[in-house]
Amino acid sequence: MKLKLISYLVMGITISACGQKEVELPKEEKRATAESTIEKKEMAIAEQALANPRFDIYETVKLTSDLSHLSDNQKAMLSKLIDASKIMDDLFWKQSFGDKKAFLSAIDDPKARKFADINYGPWDRLDGDKPFLASFEEKPLGAQFYPSDMTKQEFESLELQGKAGLYSVIKRKQQGELYIVPFHQEYKAELQEAARLLIEASELAVNKEFANYLKMRADALITDNFQPSDFAWMDMKTNPVDLVIGPIETYEDLLFGYRASYEAYVLIKDLAWSEKLAKYAAFLPELQKGLPVEAKYKQETPGTDSDLNAYDVIYYAGHSNAGSKTIAINLPNDEEVQLKKGTRRLQLKNAMKAKFDKILVPISKQLIAEEQQQFITFDAFFGNTMFHEVAHGLGIKNTINDKGAVRTALKETASALEEGKADILGLYMVKSLFEKGEITEGKLMDNYVTFLAGIFRSVRFGASSAHGKANMVRFNFFKEKGAFKVDPATGRYSVDFEKMTVAMNDLTNLLLTLQGNGDYEGAKKLLETKGVITADLQAELDKLTEANIPVDIIFEQGKAVLGLPQ
Repeated sequence: MKLKLISYLVMGITISACGQKEVELPKEEKRATAESTIEKKEMAIAEQALANPRFDIYETVKLTSDLSHLSDNQKAMLSKLIDASKIMDDLFWKQSFGDKKAFLSAIDDPKARKFADINYGPWDRLDGDKPFLASFEEKPLGAQFYPSDMTKQEFESLELQGKAGLYSVIKRKQQGELYIVPFHQEYKAELQEAARLLIEASELAVNKEFANYLKMRADALITDNFQPSDFAWMDMKTNPVDLVIGPIETYEDLLFGYRASYEAYVLIKDLAWSEKLAKYAAFLPELQKGLPVEAKYKQETPGTDSDLNAYDVIYYAGHSNAGSKTIAINLPNDEEVQLKKGTRRLQLKNAMKAKFDKILVPISKQLIAEEQQQFITFDAFFGNTMFHEVAHGLGIKNTINDKGAVRTALKETASALEEGKADILGLYMVKSLFEKGEITEGKLMDNYVTFLAGIFRSVRFGASSAHGKANMVRFNFFKEKGAFKVDPATGRYSVDFEKMTVAMNDLTNLLLTLQGNGDYEGAKKLLETKGVITADLQAELDKLTEANIPVDIIFEQGKAVLGLPQ
């Protein structure tokens, strides 16, 4: 196909010197792969061939829920929450890439344009952030949070209070000096509009606690003081509608893992499923004591005010909508709130069921031994995902050797280790609760085999995702420990129950020790050696591609889909 060159203006584009791990360059060439100064650059983009197979890796799912139990005021409130969420989407484009409108309008190929919209830029988030448009090189590790000419060494030697803050960008003055700009100043106009919408939504809310939370969250957006609204969010128990909104996760900052990205979820509580889940959070302190690690790595007591609830999600925006779609949430991330109040675990049941039906079941039919396919169940998939979120509350939040919070000490490796910890401790929790007789439905083997199939599902998210890296580490660790075996005749996998239990305990010990020690070099070594897709694993993933099994889902969503006021 003849390539058509398109010239256009795009803001804040950086050509990166490195991919997933830092590449040492000569001092005069070494650049932090981030761009925070807005600079218009005329770029030539080659139109992409329609035959690019990566453009078809997503399955479209209509995102709906039964809203018949809601009043007219509540439905009008949902419309305003969706409008506020759209602003978070626009802000994430600015944080992750730059000018969305100029970028997308310059791509003639509709499939390439749609793929760019899904990925919030020209880098494939489920393929190691590889560029899929010819004029772009590697993705900036620091996104738009840091100056493009800032080195890691320069930042680390910088004496500037709050330089590792969640809610700010780093910029450079003309004289060369680095300085901080808070989010509420950098994105002032957008945040004021979002706050206005939340205030208006609060006036339509039926639940008083939710109305109060919306007002507090509106204030948080324009002040960057999120902790009071986090506490208010934790105190809500009976609200039928929920909203997660603001700068929350730090995954987009691959340079340091310090800075949060804007996102939003609009949610409808599933009261029947939530009732079934309510009892499990109370077991956290007891399960913490039983973790297979030295006492000093489990000395913190998890909050017991945590709650578990199931929801239908009716709108994703910003970071939560980029690339792979989240199916469960564990918040707040604030360590102080977690220790005092615990966390809330939100299971996104409709999105989870879509991934189970469209992806996990077809994967198991390709890769799991026929005699163990009976153990692939939605209840086990739901349980493994739920306990992953609960398990974020286990372990340790602060290092045992005065290196500060684990998140800060482990820098850009923190997210991958935390996700890996939650995955493996989630399985540990399931096993423990089965043994205590607290889980009585299904079989423990359901969770083990579904867990293995889940690794194949998540590892396809690629090396750029913290979840993907965590899955690669676990797959390679389990393989070394013999947790599963492969039938040479069929190429299918089956779980060895006893060896998988041993591997689970050993990996738990390793991850909690790295976190507790704040062992940044040890964490880097683990991710570099085991957080990779080996040739054997790639061969298995190729089977799934050949079978046309989608890698993930995208949504047809919004007010029109839900029948809400426009």
